[in-house]
Amino acid sequence: MNRILSNLLVYGKLPKDSILWQLSDICAKLKSGAESKDVLRTRVFGQVKELLVIATDYAFDRNLWHNYLTFLLITSENPFSLVCEKTGAQEGTVNYFVKHDFEMYRKLFAYDFSWLERELSIDCFTHLTHYQAIRKKELMYNKNVSEKVRALSERLETAVDAETFFTYVTDFYRDYGVGMFGLNKAFRITGNGDGTVRFLPINNMDTVMLEDLIGYELQKKKLVENTRAFVEGKAANNVLLFGDSGTGKSTSVKAIVNQFYPQGLRMIEIYKHQFKDLSAIIAQIKNRNYRFIIYMDDLSFEEFEIEYKFLKAVIEGGVETKPDNILIYATSNRRHLIKETGRDRDDMEHSEDLHRSDTMEEKLSLVNRFGLTIYFAKPNKAGFNEMAVALARRAGIAVEEMTDEEICYEANRFEMRGGGLSGRTAQQFANYLLTVRQ
Repeated sequence: MNRILSNLLVYGKLPKDSILWQLSDICAKLKSGAESKDVLRTRVFGQVKELLVIATDYAFDRNLWHNYLTFLLITSENPFSLVCEKTGAQEGTVNYFVKHDFEMYRKLFAYDFSWLERELSIDCFTHLTHYQAIRKKELMYNKNVSEKVRALSERLETAVDAETFFTYVTDFYRDYGVGMFGLNKAFRITGNGDGTVRFLPINNMDTVMLEDLIGYELQKKKLVENTRAFVEGKAANNVLLFGDSGTGKSTSVKAIVNQFYPQGLRMIEIYKHQFKDLSAIIAQIKNRNYRFIIYMDDLSFEEFEIEYKFLKAVIEGGVETKPDNILIYATSNRRHLIKETGRDRDDMEHSEDLHRSDTMEEKLSLVNRFGLTIYFAKPNKAGFNEMAVALARRAGIAVEEMTDEEICYEANRFEMRGGGLSGRTAQQFANYLLTVRQ
């Protein structure tokens, strides 16, 4: 195995503590007698445990060794894979070297661990390559990644040569991308302490679609039109979705990401205290072949908060223009985003500090930096009843159990307990019906 890994060129940069390198070292030490079999057996068990941890996280099945190798291929962000993401293979000399690497990967796919098992009196790999996973609830693993890895793994098993292997991998890069951005829809960030940020995938993001949101057809239409233009490389606007609580603003953004994920749309959710990292975020994603929505939920500022300045700088564009592959989508319960106080008003009437009135205008003008604003109002009684009936039926409440009139009557009683007229309350009511039905 060590000889195979030493022949990798483009795909050879793997951490020395990775499972692949550790197994290679174990094989080499066993052949040379550099370490005792007891020590090497313990090391094998450690790597098998690591492989099982990854397999559990992503619900790998059938052949965990092949799943793991496939996972390495589609998460390897190297110059070749990054060029291929969302575009596919291009003509170039680098393809010669990559095909050589893929021939090495074919050998890894076919690697026979039986000699290792005989020497160390173990049978781990026999079971890992004929694995039957325990079925898990979807929320316990990253289903989106799992399905892609297992599907490509099965295709690569059938590759008869490096050319076919090359086609299968680069087709995957074209269709889904590479690395974490290729595999995941949405991310949060954390600082690295050196001015850069690290992206953390949001596993199992809500699979809601726009049709799941009852009503608000005009609002959804505007959001779809803007987002479609964005993913197609046409002119599009930053978007502010504002209005009453529980009306579906956040749900709409999640749904739009789900809808356009196959076209290369990704979402990065950030919080107000992270606005200072906006420049670092943009620097790390501006050259990727995806379209990114930087998403800010429940956006608002108190009078003493200055984070809005970072946001304005990004929207307006400073020395460096905001890249074409990035838009900002924000939701807020406030139309003007920034709380306006009586003191702000007084500042406009007194000359003690003329700059304060300018500051207030600067704050209130933030909303104008969003090219598209979409208003989500609370439904009236009839609209709420329509939502309640639709969501109850969707939840499985049959007409034989409750008529529409009975649902409306109970929904209004439920709403009067404090939820208010909103889509969120209607959904909570549908959940309530399922609870009492059990």
